[in-house]
Amino acid sequence: MNWLDRITEGSTRKVARLSSRRSFLTRLGTVVAGTAAAVPLLPVARGNAPEESRAAAPDESGMNGEEFDPKSCAYWRHCSIDGFACSCCGGTQSTCPPGTELARMTWLGTCRNPGDNVDYIISYNDCCGKGSCGRCLCNRNEGDRPMWMPPKNNDTNWCQGVTSQSYHCTIAAVVGVAVADD
Repeated sequence: MNWLDRITEGSTRKVARLSSRRSFLTRLGTVVAGTAAAVPLLPVARGNAPEESRAAAPDESGMNGEEFDPKSCAYWRHCSIDGFACSCCGGTQSTCPPGTELARMTWLGTCRNPGDNVDYIISYNDCCGKGSCGRCLCNRNEGDRPMWMPPKNNDTNWCQGVTSQSYHCTIAAVVGVAVADD
């Protein structure tokens, strides 16, 4: 260990000889300022973003059948849902029913719209604050991953970080078009 002490002491003394406190503080300030400037560039979850800032949902007017009925488990957006569809509980596919609160945490799925044959990224958010809705229970696990991959697991109670952790129903909001991995 004596050799390690000598090497550490020698390199520390060399750095002290070649630099001043002022230059150290200047470099430290540059790193701190650079980090502060880069923080806004990091990705941020926009779960509470206004409805108009989300991706436009595909036009489903004129489409018929179970895969275009938001109250059906066969609805194309419900490909990874596990819970009660909010469309049956007083809400819509993208808004919570009155008296409930949108959970800030979410799980994601990629579902193909049979109307235009395009894959869309769907955000499944739980609506919390009332007892379970009890209508339109859907348990489709396409793309579900194990519990140690939380953003892709639908078996978690996502009513965390809100006033009440009581689960009511789940919305299926379109957040974007899925891009193929090349």
